[in-house]
Amino acid sequence: MSASVRPASRRSHGHDSAPDTPSRNRFSAYLALTKPRVIELLLITTAPVMFLAAEGVPNLLVLLFTLVGGALSAGSANAFNSYIDRDIDKDMSRTSSRPLVTGEITERQALTFAWSMGIGSVALLWITTNWLAAMLSLAAILFYVFVYTLWLKRRSEQNIIWGGIAGCFPVLIGWAAVTGTLSWEAWILFLVVFLWTPAHYWPLSMRYQDDYRGVGVPMLGVVRTAPEVGVQVILYAWATVVMSLLLIPVADMGPLYIAAAVGAGGWFIVESHRLFHRSLAGVDDLKPMRVFHASISYLSLLFVAVGLDPLLGLIPGLPGY
Repeated sequence: MSASVRPASRRSHGHDSAPDTPSRNRFSAYLALTKPRVIELLLITTAPVMFLAAEGVPNLLVLLFTLVGGALSAGSANAFNSYIDRDIDKDMSRTSSRPLVTGEITERQALTFAWSMGIGSVALLWITTNWLAAMLSLAAILFYVFVYTLWLKRRSEQNIIWGGIAGCFPVLIGWAAVTGTLSWEAWILFLVVFLWTPAHYWPLSMRYQDDYRGVGVPMLGVVRTAPEVGVQVILYAWATVVMSLLLIPVADMGPLYIAAAVGAGGWFIVESHRLFHRSLAGVDDLKPMRVFHASISYLSLLFVAVGLDPLLGLIPGLPGY
């Protein structure tokens, strides 16, 4: 990895100084460093799991502290990732406006911010929940930084498959925060996110394959043909939906979850097949982002159902519960 990248015009203030910007802009720059959209998606998988683990409404303070701790953990990992990848981010259209590229935040500030959030996450979860949730938070940061960003991302087309494990940890953190243990339900949902991640990200790699090719990152959309990627997206989409169905007997899930798993899962699979058929037809516009956005909607609907299903089970006489 490049240890330092010479600043562009907006980074002419030196290695450890940043241009003077209004406080609101500086706040927005630090927020951007954490990749808030990624954090939002991770928290969507955390909160519902806590309702399932509690078989109802969890302790609201534990819920609040777990979400804050999880956000700090994800923000820390993303900030470290932005620091490490600053040399290639400047050459990719999708990432060229990130704060370390524009010079709104210096390298030293980014590292201090990342370390502070990481330490804060582990400390907060240890104090307010339990040691297991705290250690899982630490493991998520270390896995994302060392296994995905430093080891796999620039070396293997399998980068997203195994690196995506870091994004599965919020499920375990949420479950551990409530129960202090990890049961089969937690591991099934962990595997749902694990299998979902490649099917979610590979269409994005197809959309930005020129960016990744230009910086030498071997995303599957770069090193394989479109039909080959399409087949892999289909296989992982099917595996994701099948894994989600395993939660029904294990956790005794009700009609709402079943409807979400089958309905939203079916939509996800259909979009995956459409991508594959477009790639076989050799059309110019494969529309891979349709699968990308469908995958986000699918995961969101599935985990909302994970959280609501146990609440419906508390209503006496409700059919199916």
